[in-house]
Amino acid sequence: MASIMTDTTQNDSLSKPFRLPPSCEPALLERFLKAEAMALWAVRSSQLQQVPPNVRLFLQRHEEDEQRHLAQFETILGHQAHARGQLPSVPRQWPALAVQLFGYEALGLEFALLLADVRPDLSSILEDELTHVGFFEREIRKILAGEQVDAEQARTSARAWWRKLPRTLDRYLEHSTLEPYRPELARTILSALECRLIEAGLLRQS
Repeated sequence: MASIMTDTTQNDSLSKPFRLPPSCEPALLERFLKAEAMALWAVRSSQLQQVPPNVRLFLQRHEEDEQRHLAQFETILGHQAHARGQLPSVPRQWPALAVQLFGYEALGLEFALLLADVRPDLSSILEDELTHVGFFEREIRKILAGEQVDAEQARTSARAWWRKLPRTLDRYLEHSTLEPYRPELARTILSALECRLIEAGLLRQS
């Protein structure tokens, strides 16, 4: 998987993923079980907001993907994800919501690269993540090329999301088998996400 090259936009490509040993497979599977459940709830909540018609159609298909992924991980691990009493709150305005969906899907893509490296039989999940990231990245570019107030809201939301990301990533990496690799793995993921946000036009080059 380290040599994968594929388009998410016209000329964007995947970076070489950090390689984890096979002993980290259980930790990655558990992380994905929780992440897919969170993504499913976020997508359902997003469909209740005011979003463009094409986005609503995509979110419906996106929900089906997340349901399929979640069922797959529940079968592999032999237990279900923790149930949630109510849907999470998400931004109501589309520019801010688009940034949040794009950001977390991009984070999911980085973990999908790690997972596909130790479990090539789950590479279809990587393909789905590429589709999701590509869609939201195109929507971000539409927003930034549109009304100035929407573009500024998107960039403001991106800066806020970026500030919270290190703490979020720390929670994702909380597992004993990941402990020896956490510092370098966190740096690699943060660097990849920063590049993606810059290329999308949401952050300025630091």
